[in-house]
Amino acid sequence: MRYLIGLIFLFCTSSTFADEAQDLADLNKINTEVARLKQEAASFTGNDLTVIRVQQLDKNNQLRAVLADLINRHDNETTPLLVTEVKNQITYANRTIAYLDKNIKEKQADLDDAKIEQKLTLQNTIKEFQDYYYLSLNDQLTNYQWLEKLGSPESSNLVKFTLFIDQKIKFLSASLSFDNSREQLLSSQLQHSSDSEKSSLTLEHLFFERKVSNSTYALGKLITIADQLNINTIDYKRQMFSTTGNFTEDILNPTVIAAILSNWLSSGSDWLFKHAPDQFFKLFIFLLILFTTRILANLIRKAVLKAVVQPHLRMSKLMQDFFVSMSSKLIYFIGILIAFSKIGLDLAPVLTGFGVAGIIIGFALQDTLSNFASGMMLLIYRPFDVGDFVEAGGVSGKVSSMSLVNTTIKTFDNQIIILPNSKIWGDVIKNVTHERLRRVDMVFGIGYDDSIEHAEKILAEIVDAHPATLKKPEPNIRVHTLGASSIDFIVRPWVKTDDYWDVYWDITREVKLRFDKEGISIPFAQQDIHVHFAKKDKKPNEENTIAEEIGSVIDSARSKES
Repeated sequence: MRYLIGLIFLFCTSSTFADEAQDLADLNKINTEVARLKQEAASFTGNDLTVIRVQQLDKNNQLRAVLADLINRHDNETTPLLVTEVKNQITYANRTIAYLDKNIKEKQADLDDAKIEQKLTLQNTIKEFQDYYYLSLNDQLTNYQWLEKLGSPESSNLVKFTLFIDQKIKFLSASLSFDNSREQLLSSQLQHSSDSEKSSLTLEHLFFERKVSNSTYALGKLITIADQLNINTIDYKRQMFSTTGNFTEDILNPTVIAAILSNWLSSGSDWLFKHAPDQFFKLFIFLLILFTTRILANLIRKAVLKAVVQPHLRMSKLMQDFFVSMSSKLIYFIGILIAFSKIGLDLAPVLTGFGVAGIIIGFALQDTLSNFASGMMLLIYRPFDVGDFVEAGGVSGKVSSMSLVNTTIKTFDNQIIILPNSKIWGDVIKNVTHERLRRVDMVFGIGYDDSIEHAEKILAEIVDAHPATLKKPEPNIRVHTLGASSIDFIVRPWVKTDDYWDVYWDITREVKLRFDKEGISIPFAQQDIHVHFAKKDKKPNEENTIAEEIGSVIDSARSKES
């Protein structure tokens, strides 16, 4: 067992030595390539030099990966070599930081002098240099941490680096505050600018919007470095949250939360003292306009209602309701728009939004709009009104209520039926009670044995005696047809529309009673059958049989006629 453990330990040790040897070999190889690139860089300029710089950076990143692996398992033999390599990395990082800082300042000077159209392109170039710059700063911090791990710290240089980072983060924070306030100001100016000013303001706003985004990204990188150097970054984290509104793990820190709340409270109190009187005055004006609008809408509603009910206008109930409703709603709409404009709301986007929303709603509610259009046709042509008895859309009854979308009809058995206006307008409309007068059409029959003059006299007396029948137009009582079983009279008195059914039922009842009293028959359908016997001698039994068959046929015919 001990022998097995010893073999395993020996194998692992051998493997570690082999890996370390391989890493040292890679380290020497990469250093050789870096030295070659350094020599080549001395003979190149312009874009070629930039390409060499990028290759140097890639090789250095490979070198740092090998160094990190060696430092994690360093020993007394490799420590001096690793300390030398890390110090070389510190020197390389210092040169890189100085080189990038110089280029960033030069590009920034070009950016300040450039036109707004060129600034956006230069801004992207500066962003690329800044990415390498903050990566180099992070590498430099790692270098000092490696030296401390190798037992050879450079405290004085680390203090200088800490002060450098502290100054950088303070400057960047102040720059971010300025750029953010400038971006917000431009955003406000864009909302109230004319069309001729919008193009230049849009480019400038986009420039500062990108600048805020780049500064926020850089501040996040510096906060990460500063936290490792024990620099107080609470205010910077609060600023990051206030600028971006993004939640990160740092926001969950109680100290950061307290700073954010304190800043909100301070900003809120400052805003309150500065803007509260103006805002309260705007709110007062807003409420005053709404209150005035309500009073004015009620007055307009009453005035329109009084105007549309004038008898000489002869408006339908639907048209009256339409004008009354639209007048008040229009006043409310105008009043609300004026009220919102007084508190600083730009009405142009709102009205544009209403137009777009109207198109979308129009496509979504095509059937409803069809009903609305039919309602407008009913409003214009007025085929019926509320209270009329109609036959429309396959339904008969009294019109209970009307709107521009549907019509409510109450049937004679007290059912409520709501019909879409498109169904009514697309079908035959029969208005029973539209006219003030109606003619009651009735038919009465008498037997052929009864007196026509007597029947006419009785019918005339019954019609004249009823209080609801009109003298003019005169009633019409005439012999109409000579039917198969009766002589039919038409009786057509004129009545007011509301009295139609009362007259119809009363006269029908009175005719039956008077005809019975006067002995005038009201025949029902009947048929006479005549039987002719052939002149032939029959036996007594045969004659009886024939007579019985004839009798049964006659009885059957009479029962059917009954």
